[in-house]
Amino acid sequence: MTNQIEYTDQGHGNPVIFIHGFCEAKEMWKRFEEELSSHYRILCPDLPGFGETRWYEENINLEKAAEMLRAWIKDLNLEKPTVIGHSLGGYVTLALAEMMGEELEGIGLFHSTAFADDEEKIGVRNRTITFVKKHGVRKFVDSFVPPLFTEEHRESMKSSIQEVVEIARTTSFEGLISFTKAMRDRKDRMDILRDFKGKKLMIAGVLDGAVKIDASRQHQEYVDYYHELSDAGHMGMFEAEKESIGLVKEFLKA
Repeated sequence: MTNQIEYTDQGHGNPVIFIHGFCEAKEMWKRFEEELSSHYRILCPDLPGFGETRWYEENINLEKAAEMLRAWIKDLNLEKPTVIGHSLGGYVTLALAEMMGEELEGIGLFHSTAFADDEEKIGVRNRTITFVKKHGVRKFVDSFVPPLFTEEHRESMKSSIQEVVEIARTTSFEGLISFTKAMRDRKDRMDILRDFKGKKLMIAGVLDGAVKIDASRQHQEYVDYYHELSDAGHMGMFEAEKESIGLVKEFLKA
């Protein structure tokens, strides 16, 4: 399966896998690769339908995505990797933790949650599907990406926002629709987070409009390292880049 998943692979040492979020790709983690690859082997895959990984699964769900990554991990002979996922990537990380358990050294949720979608969020997902079917990927992502950043950052971070928009525009229509359904229909995995035996990280954005901080705080008792980015929305890897990288470094060293 390695030839089916496109990925970057930098550095040497204990393997750390970063999984991107919805309408993102492996390039989201460039600065993390640069900062961490001197001490760790950093791998960043593209999920199917995003980035350079082609779409070849008609009815994807989080379990199928996790199974693909598990096969990829096995093909690369990665032993005890740490897996950190942003948003959708965090949902996939929890599905992977459910499958692999103690085969993983640790897991991290970055602006993500173990909760299933509530009724309000399910409605948002359904409206997304309707909009994309009517207007296409580009029109959706052009309006979807900027609000992921806090309003006060949108002017100063124009170049970063444009970079994320360009990445998002590479998303396939099929991947966008199918992963929207997969997120909408995913199960609650709070028990998986609670019972996972490896070390656990959670980074939340106080100003996150996609994963509300009140929901994030309900995860605190189940993780070893919980951190809030006080000035960040949903894109802490850009909005609080140095702080986020520093938090991941501390977690990996622990």
